[in-house]
Amino acid sequence: MIGIALYCLVPFYWMVVSSFRRTADIYDKSPLPAPWSLESYEAVFAADLGFGQSLLNSLVVAGVTTAVTLLVGTLAAYALARLHFRGKNVVLALVIAVSMFPGALLIVPLLELFTAIGWINTYQAMIVPSMSFALPLTIWNLTTFFRQLPYELEQAAMIDGCSAIGAFRRVMLPLAAPGVFTTAILAFIATWNEFIIAVTMINDQARQTATVRIAQFTGAAKFDTPFGTQMAAGVLVTLPLVLLVLFFQRRIVAGLTAGALK
Repeated sequence: MIGIALYCLVPFYWMVVSSFRRTADIYDKSPLPAPWSLESYEAVFAADLGFGQSLLNSLVVAGVTTAVTLLVGTLAAYALARLHFRGKNVVLALVIAVSMFPGALLIVPLLELFTAIGWINTYQAMIVPSMSFALPLTIWNLTTFFRQLPYELEQAAMIDGCSAIGAFRRVMLPLAAPGVFTTAILAFIATWNEFIIAVTMINDQARQTATVRIAQFTGAAKFDTPFGTQMAAGVLVTLPLVLLVLFFQRRIVAGLTAGALK
């Protein structure tokens, strides 16, 4: 486990260390910068790069995608878990089948469709395809979670006067909060890190997300690669996700392990 942890953390450590080196020292192999410099971070927020706007774009796309995915996915998962209707297993199979399609196969038809309806260089051109990947994960996770909740609680709420929707909103949804919260974080992380759809659908720099903007950084000359600036931008993009997981790790673990024991 220590070896796996080091394998995962060493590249991140080297990215952080490199982001604090001067441009002249970027190829230095020492374990710590000497001297420490904020040169790369100052370059990241240069007006011509537009990185601050790209961070805001990533937040908008990931936030809206997560919110809509949770709304639709929670209702769909509850129906699949608690209601009895014909074809339910077929619907679940289709949900899983959709999640198995490689995203690269959908790029060309999506590009043609969005060009025809005028969605190129818009937020929805990134949000809608991201939902198609996040929804199967949300529906499958929450369906399993809702199935583990006792039916007696729902029935007791309805006996006390709640409608089916009221029992879901007042009783079942609060009990499912750990699973919903965990799924929201996973969906947000997946959307925040998305690259191939954003780079294909967006040509306007004002609408590009942070991951795309980092890939398009250039140095003093056209074909120079500003490694220090890219490292600093990578730290800024990764840090919110690291803090999110560290701050909410107890809720994440609770959501992943809820229902494992009875």
